[in-house]
Amino acid sequence: MSELNDFASRYAKAWCSQNPESVAAFYAENGSLSVNEGTPAVGRTAIAREAQAFMTTFPDMVVTMDKVVHNSDGTKFHWTLTGTNTGPGGTGKRVRISGYELWEIDNDGLIAESKGHFDNAEYERQLKHGVDG
Repeated sequence: MSELNDFASRYAKAWCSQNPESVAAFYAENGSLSVNEGTPAVGRTAIAREAQAFMTTFPDMVVTMDKVVHNSDGTKFHWTLTGTNTGPGGTGKRVRISGYELWEIDNDGLIAESKGHFDNAEYERQLKHGVDG
């Protein structure tokens, strides 16, 4: 479990790096990332594009690891994202949203599949009104 915690901590730091390739490096070559049941980004290039979209939207983005849980559902990486929506066309509002990714880890210790989940309605509300609005 300590290896998994270390992996998750480094993964969260990669999301804060403003370097989308550093996020993609945690994934298997043909790994996938989906957000809220959306179409999966498959392969490291597509995953880097997905990460870049968040990094552009929130140039000051900080992702923290809240906890990692391994149970019958699999491995869940719980996170909190904070940032200000100052990217192109941004609202200038501060966002703080928590969620999790359900991971399938491959034999090489990389993410084969990640299914991300967060409250999209709350996220949209914060984009318009801010975290305290």
